[in-house]
Amino acid sequence: METISISKSILLFLIAIQLGCQLISSSVTYDGKAIVINGRRRILISGSIHYPRSTPEMWEDIIMKAKEGGLDVIETYVFWNVHEPSPGNYNFEGRYNLVRFLKTVQKAGLYAHLRMGPYVCAEWNFGGFPVWLKYVPGISFRTDNEPFKRAMKGFTEKIVNLLMYENLFEPQGGPIILSQIENEYGALDKKYGAAGYNYMTWAAEMAVGLRTGVPWTMCKQDDAPDPIINTCNGFYCDAFKPNKPYKPTLWTEAWTGWFTEFGGAVHKRPVQDLAFAVARFIQKGGSFVNYYMYHGGTNFGRSAGGPFITTSYDYDAPLDEYGLIRQPKYGHMTELHKAIKRCEPALVSGDPTVFSLGAHQQAHVFYSEFGHCAAFLSNYNTANATRVMFNKMHHTLPPWSISILPDCSNIIFNTAKIGVQSTRMSMIPDNSQMLSWESYSEDLTTSVEDSTFTSFGLLDQVNVTRDASDYLWYITSVDVGPSESFLHGGEHPKLLVQSTGHALHVYINGQLAGSAFGTRESRRIKYKNTIKLRSGRNKIALLSVAMGLSNIGGHYESWETGILGPVVLYGLDQGKRDLTHAKWSYQVGLKGEAMDVVSTNGMSSVEWVQGSLIAQNNQPLTWHKAYFNQPNGNEPLALDMHSMRKGQVWVNGQSIGRYWTAYATGDCQRCHYSGNYRPTKCQVGCGRPTQRWYHVPRSWLKPTGNILVLFEELGGDPTRISLAKRSMTRVCADMFEYRPNNKDWLTESYGKTQVIHRPKIHIQCNPGLLISSIKFASFGTPFGTCGNFQRGSCHAPSSYGVVSKRCIGKESCAITISNSNFGQDPCPNTLKRLTVEAVCAPTSRG
Repeated sequence: METISISKSILLFLIAIQLGCQLISSSVTYDGKAIVINGRRRILISGSIHYPRSTPEMWEDIIMKAKEGGLDVIETYVFWNVHEPSPGNYNFEGRYNLVRFLKTVQKAGLYAHLRMGPYVCAEWNFGGFPVWLKYVPGISFRTDNEPFKRAMKGFTEKIVNLLMYENLFEPQGGPIILSQIENEYGALDKKYGAAGYNYMTWAAEMAVGLRTGVPWTMCKQDDAPDPIINTCNGFYCDAFKPNKPYKPTLWTEAWTGWFTEFGGAVHKRPVQDLAFAVARFIQKGGSFVNYYMYHGGTNFGRSAGGPFITTSYDYDAPLDEYGLIRQPKYGHMTELHKAIKRCEPALVSGDPTVFSLGAHQQAHVFYSEFGHCAAFLSNYNTANATRVMFNKMHHTLPPWSISILPDCSNIIFNTAKIGVQSTRMSMIPDNSQMLSWESYSEDLTTSVEDSTFTSFGLLDQVNVTRDASDYLWYITSVDVGPSESFLHGGEHPKLLVQSTGHALHVYINGQLAGSAFGTRESRRIKYKNTIKLRSGRNKIALLSVAMGLSNIGGHYESWETGILGPVVLYGLDQGKRDLTHAKWSYQVGLKGEAMDVVSTNGMSSVEWVQGSLIAQNNQPLTWHKAYFNQPNGNEPLALDMHSMRKGQVWVNGQSIGRYWTAYATGDCQRCHYSGNYRPTKCQVGCGRPTQRWYHVPRSWLKPTGNILVLFEELGGDPTRISLAKRSMTRVCADMFEYRPNNKDWLTESYGKTQVIHRPKIHIQCNPGLLISSIKFASFGTPFGTCGNFQRGSCHAPSSYGVVSKRCIGKESCAITISNSNFGQDPCPNTLKRLTVEAVCAPTSRG
């Protein structure tokens, strides 16, 4: 027994030495072709997932879906304002647990790219900077300024030291293979001249001096100094080249869609175009692609910046706001990643050889020293498919597409041909009801003493509130004599208020007189309306509302917010009365905020009124609360806020975010995938509320007795608020048949036998759901999009019967696309497709 024990000890010792040697020898470097990890060049596929925009309970599922989608790397910003809310006081708990997030990435077997910034932009409040930074004496953001550099270095060192302590950099055995310092600084660099260049080079030297053992990047920084790698952000990056030939070509933000602003339409990016952009980048020698976003998530609390950015940060990403798979974007990109990985040995070996195949067609061919050959056949024509000859074979290339041939012979993927199902997600109303509605109205006759002061003239809102609240009251009084003409039948006076705030509510003697709202395009607000004054003293109370602080621009820390004037009263007998420099009283925030009515402890500090009068009164500046039980199941949940107008909402004391039933304007005409994409090209939702549904994480709920609290600025009907489950209700699949002369489908040879892999459509419902019916089925020339398919001039009559027999009652089914499956060829010599739309419904057990 003793001998065995000694042998085990020796074995463990040898294993420890071996692991130690591997740890010491592990490294991340780069050359002109790729990032090199432990001596191996890699083609890396990455995706942005921001840890504060989801919950820790969601992280593992989201990251595993990213891995299954073909990702190698998870990319995230580090958000200074959430980690250091006040100087020297740090928070790494809950959604801000960066270490836990990175260890979840590591557990999944993925790498990480940590974009420390610490400026992030990201449609995040104040660009990620804490507001207290604005008040450091002598500070000037993002330039050669000692107070700013000192603060930035301190935070960056804090993060690096924390992660080093946790052994999270790759040379320590951790997942982090890349880090970014600064973010999209190039435009400001040029604007600031020598001060900008000095700051940029200081930031680079500071970062490298931290000795993390992994390369550093700077995006959109053409003059990034060695050894920093400059990278590209954009919808397309195939024309980008790094500033030195010995640096790899990296794309840190391949935009999967675009952010949404209240009052605007929702932007969608066709997956065919996204796949085309990525394939074109890879064929030009790119070796790292990061999707921004892969999972966008939710701007909980008051984290959205911009301003006017919605609470939803869905971004039309492959994983939607709730962490659910968005098809066909997820599946189509997964197939692209598989195709690219099959080409990796050739891609990392050298530059491509480029052949012309026509006026708008090219072949990019890669060879390796070990005999690997991979080809990318591109068709840049935006309107017409083209038949080309390559490697003694004919291939048909759809417009605006790239075909990938990992063996230079067989096409296994085309960016424009979607071979995966599409899904339609729906919000299914839940039977759970909001119970015991009660309300509490803000009392405008009294003030919160500890947050009230007076001053002559109008003050900047952020300087007063320090962003502790979205709300700031500006209050003054006007004396009106009894002889004023308007009191005796004349025209009532008008009030002019000009503001750089984002919303404005005007109260005259405690009554709402009107409101005005800004937009991202025109942030200045002008309110000019008739008001009702009375003889004697009149109280004018202006409520300025912020919708997130600016997150981008030169020295945006100096930009002003709030009611800065002029404020003028017109129509009095003595002419206009300028109130701009009058004596104003200021109250920071709301009384309900001061008394913390969103928490269980603070609720009892006010008198709530039973809900029977809520719908009748429909009062502005009112708090509402109700109780509800957690819905059954595990589907993601959302609040339907369509009956409310504007405000904020909390569940069990956790802020869901800002809501606003602002109706979307834009151009929601049909969109096509081909041609260069821009956010205005493919929009949806015009004429409807920009955002109706607000994500409620299940981990924030308990089985019973959950508390919903909301603050409504304008008045609404809270009794019509409901919970809904986000679920996949429709599944669509659409694919062309096999055409032997086109060589568009993979064939393999076994001796003298050639096996043809005929295409199949696959229909898959979510777990717990079965295919209950077939809404549409056509083998022929159908057209339209998921939810709006129509038969074409060619249609096989047996289509519906064949698909129904194969699929109804099953969780999934597959149908081979061939004439034999549908009786006979419905239209010979015509390229046909099979298009199906199926309905998914709960099983009888559900």
